[in-house]
Amino acid sequence: MDAIEKARRVIRIETDSLERLASRLDEGFTRAVTLLKDTLDQRGKIVVIGVGKSGNIGHKIAATLNSTGATAVVLNSQNALHGDLGLISDGDAVVALSYSGETRELLDLLPFIKRFDVRLIALTGKPSSTLSEFSDVTLDTSVEREACPLNLAPTSSSTAMLVMGDALAMVLLEARGFTEDDFARFHPGGTLGRALLTKVSDIMRSGSELATVPENATVREALLAMSAARSGACLILQPDGGLAGIFTHGDFARCFQQDAHIADRPVAEFMTRRPISVQAESLAAEAVKTIGHNRVDDVIVLDAQNRPVGLIDSQDLARLKIV
Repeated sequence: MDAIEKARRVIRIETDSLERLASRLDEGFTRAVTLLKDTLDQRGKIVVIGVGKSGNIGHKIAATLNSTGATAVVLNSQNALHGDLGLISDGDAVVALSYSGETRELLDLLPFIKRFDVRLIALTGKPSSTLSEFSDVTLDTSVEREACPLNLAPTSSSTAMLVMGDALAMVLLEARGFTEDDFARFHPGGTLGRALLTKVSDIMRSGSELATVPENATVREALLAMSAARSGACLILQPDGGLAGIFTHGDFARCFQQDAHIADRPVAEFMTRRPISVQAESLAAEAVKTIGHNRVDDVIVLDAQNRPVGLIDSQDLARLKIV
């Protein structure tokens, strides 16, 4: 087998393990989600503990829970008996990870953990293990074989444990009614945070950066307004300030090819009526979606009374790292 075929073999083994994991889910999973939701509803937290590779998976599960508003901490098994048990409080839920369910460092902790008024969820490949016996709910993450050609290195088993943790976090997210706005509160940095937190009114072109002309203006006047605002589009306004249409450099280029003497003709003859628009109070993510869906470069911004107050240029979104 060449390298690519060997890689495909690894992926197939792990994929098959996940298929079996999905088919094996039962009411224990529902009880686990309910237990975690009740814990969070009562202001408790989720304590994740594991050793070795399971510990690494535990860190990722805790990170996913935290990013979706479910307070989670990782308890280091080696430090737990030397003061870190202080992380645990009555009313918490403990998620313990051990494929064998017989990991000595973890089992040594269980009697001390159980002194607290906590509920214990086990993620293990051995439902009849000691860990499972100590637990209120056991989630079976067993696999038929590891993807390791020696069937030794944790591969399929660690993937199954990771995916089970993701399943818990995502179903818990839905059970708690976690929304896109909630998600934005926990991800203020980076492109995602900017797109989810920033409003259209925060990034739109307005004032001197917004090119506007009255409906009876000429194409020349519209071009001059665009040049002054350093914009590729000009809003055409009705006498009462309402929106009549939009005229862009692209419109000019197309029309100029057909008639080189359009400069002194009314811009209303060439403008686009009923252009694409978004509300000023919408999230920037909505502007991104609108531009992509309609395949346009410019979107007009309207206020609550549907009057034009700004313009979103697709180039601005890239410059501000919204996309």
